[in-house]
Amino acid sequence: MTKKKIGIIVAIAVAVVLAASAGYYLIAELPKIRQKEAQIREYEEFYAQRLSDYARENLRYGDYEVDVAFIGDSLTAGYDVEANYPEYIVTNRAIGGETTYGLRDRLAVSVLDLKPKVCVMLIGGNNPDTMFEDYEDMLITFQQHMPLTKIVLISHAPTSGEHWGHRNVTFAYNNVKIKLLADKYRCEYVDIYSPMFDLETGEMKDEYTVDGAHFTAAGYAVYTAQLKPVLDALLK
Repeated sequence: MTKKKIGIIVAIAVAVVLAASAGYYLIAELPKIRQKEAQIREYEEFYAQRLSDYARENLRYGDYEVDVAFIGDSLTAGYDVEANYPEYIVTNRAIGGETTYGLRDRLAVSVLDLKPKVCVMLIGGNNPDTMFEDYEDMLITFQQHMPLTKIVLISHAPTSGEHWGHRNVTFAYNNVKIKLLADKYRCEYVDIYSPMFDLETGEMKDEYTVDGAHFTAAGYAVYTAQLKPVLDALLK
């Protein structure tokens, strides 16, 4: 067989492989990519709508002072603050899936424009390895724009299970840093890690979580039990 024929055969084989790969991509991978893109667009639309809602609410709250504004990610978004703190004027400005850099960029409409008496922040679970690139900057922003607002920093909660449980070491380490920053900027620090942690398993107690990361009603009850005395003391 001549070199020319061998070259032709190799070229045909490569073309077949490329065609097969392209076919697989179109059949199997492209729908997944489109689905992911659709999910991203949907989330972006939801996120923008929440910020628009906050801006309208800020105008409504202009006639009276908000006692407590809660900011953060899904752990706070799923927290029924009105039911747990009926004696106070409260607002929940958390968004599921939020990161520290996302929260940093929306601080103005979410909390700075409100200037509440107290701001409670639980954030970092979605980007624990990079959260301190933004965390301290937000505390500085609070001091500059809300000097009269008391800031309450909530620790990470523990996690459990195959998907989430490996984060506990990182979360425990981050909690030390959160506490140090609370001391540095004269913020209150509330530990929800310790009361939810199971010493025997090294993870969050089963009764406090629905999936290893998000809270059950019992988990939120623990959160409230740790936070409420602090809010009462700040707002008395």
